[in-house]
Amino acid sequence: MKKLLLYILPAIILIAFSQSVMAQAPNLGSVGDFVLFTSTGAVTNTGNSFLTGNVGTGTPAGISGFGNVNGVMHSNDGATANATTDLLTAYNNIYTTTATGSHAPALANDTFTAGVYAIAGNSTLNGVIVLDANNDPNAVFIFKIAGTFATSTASEIILINGAQSSNVFWTVEGVVSIGGQSLIKGTMIANNAAIDIASDAVIDGRMLSTTGAITLLNTTAKIPSGGRPVLTGPVAPIFNSIGCYAIFSRIGQVTNSGITNVKGDVGTNNGLTTGYDPLIVNGTIHPIPDTSTTAAAADLVNAYDYLNTLPYDIELLYPAQFGNNLVLTPHTYLMNAAPNFVGTVYLDGEGNADAIFVIQINGALSTGTYAKVELINGTQAKNVYWKVEGAVSIADYSEFKGTIIANNGAISLATGATVLGRILSTTGLVTTTAATVTSDLVCNSSPTPLTWLYFRGKAEKQTVVLEWATANEKNIDYFTIEKSNDGRNFTELTSVKSKLNESINNLYYTITDDQPFASTFYRITQTDMDGIQNYYKVINIKMGENAGFQATYYTKGNTIYIQTIGADAGNGSVELFSLDGKKVISKKIFFTEGNCSFQINQFLNKGLYILIIESNGRLIHKGKIGIQ
Repeated sequence: MKKLLLYILPAIILIAFSQSVMAQAPNLGSVGDFVLFTSTGAVTNTGNSFLTGNVGTGTPAGISGFGNVNGVMHSNDGATANATTDLLTAYNNIYTTTATGSHAPALANDTFTAGVYAIAGNSTLNGVIVLDANNDPNAVFIFKIAGTFATSTASEIILINGAQSSNVFWTVEGVVSIGGQSLIKGTMIANNAAIDIASDAVIDGRMLSTTGAITLLNTTAKIPSGGRPVLTGPVAPIFNSIGCYAIFSRIGQVTNSGITNVKGDVGTNNGLTTGYDPLIVNGTIHPIPDTSTTAAAADLVNAYDYLNTLPYDIELLYPAQFGNNLVLTPHTYLMNAAPNFVGTVYLDGEGNADAIFVIQINGALSTGTYAKVELINGTQAKNVYWKVEGAVSIADYSEFKGTIIANNGAISLATGATVLGRILSTTGLVTTTAATVTSDLVCNSSPTPLTWLYFRGKAEKQTVVLEWATANEKNIDYFTIEKSNDGRNFTELTSVKSKLNESINNLYYTITDDQPFASTFYRITQTDMDGIQNYYKVINIKMGENAGFQATYYTKGNTIYIQTIGADAGNGSVELFSLDGKKVISKKIFFTEGNCSFQINQFLNKGLYILIIESNGRLIHKGKIGIQ
């Protein structure tokens, strides 16, 4: 019996030891922050590689050929000294683990469960191997190769049933050669030997060498997310009232041309806001500075100051190469020069919907046509912030995500550009051209305390008669009519008290401008009893033209029926735009004397559109129309 116990006890100890090895991944210490590291040797990149994690070597000036890296570059500094010590410790701990199994040097079409595998001699991976965790997310796989290790082209390591790259480790006693297009999982340590990674390989893990050069070509490599704290990024700035604005300048005009869709407020605290159509702005348009813009201006400065002084985690060393499918994770990034943003930037939240991204740019920001910020793995636009020291130019059809704060610089959005976020300038002109800006917040969603029926004008001899009508007026004090000869610089023409005490039904107003310009822009604003102003629209009246023209329309199926009344003979046009600014119909027409009816029969998707009618070069009607 005693002899039997003597045999059983060592077996129990060995089993317990093996289970303890498999239950916990080896501690990498500070070297775990590196995706590529060698204690001694050069780290050389060729082509366009995408790396997430630090890159380092203990050799002075030993890093070359890299573009922007989502990590910190370290060459012979304190971080590399610590990493050298921690790498050697981690290697020794893995090397001295007791093997629970062995395998022939050739790896192909095999399935491994958790354990420590000893592989004698030079080893190869030709094809696919599978690591099966058996639904244990803590399962650890260790491969100890007593020679070199090479993979053939397009070889692959597959993880199933909860296996994680952060729990896979390889020690190699010789050169590591990763074949092109291979998919490698885990942390690989080459002891006293080089690591060579061929073109288009993907590493979900780390490549580390105790002594040896590391070379890579068009490589994608990322530190595995499992086994390390979830990245959260910095604390977000506090926006307060500026958060209500999709488009804003503290000092500078805010102007639009074309059909620009906006969700959020639009305004400036020093200048005028012009050209925005309230029919396609889901928010408040502030045509002139008011109490809201004053508060927003102060809050914008506070938000900028916070972002400007936030310590950065990672410096992107090559701003001229910004874009080009670069992947960023939740951090504060710095670019110390003006970037030229082309292609796509991916912001990877790693599954954390609350992760914050801050990109600090010490220079102007411009994009190429069709540049794109892509949000992946839970990233939300409301958690992305761009602080720019200078002008911002978003080119045609670019797709931008996040809040942009341009300090002492203008902001321009070209045709078809979209911003899922905000465009804010501390000092500078903000211009949009047939663009789309969508904030995550609309603060003043309560309806205006009236319903606008129309605001129109017509030339009569040497004067212009202005008419407007409202319904459901509540708490209205007065209306202000302003005029301009250029559509930008307005002066007050007159103010008219509300007729609210006269009727609870529709109310009609008329005034006459005795001194119009040859082409006059008129703007109307209503002011509530509590002093809050709401802008309605701008109209343009030209003297001596077909000012008596009116048009009515209705839809039935996919046919739009339009009738004109009092039209002078002449050329005109009808255009229909989708709400995103795309023209779907453009039809030339000829108005006849008196009443004129015509129809447009074209298949259209159901929904809302913007109908624009022009006569003799003058805008007659612009408004929403529904296709059922």
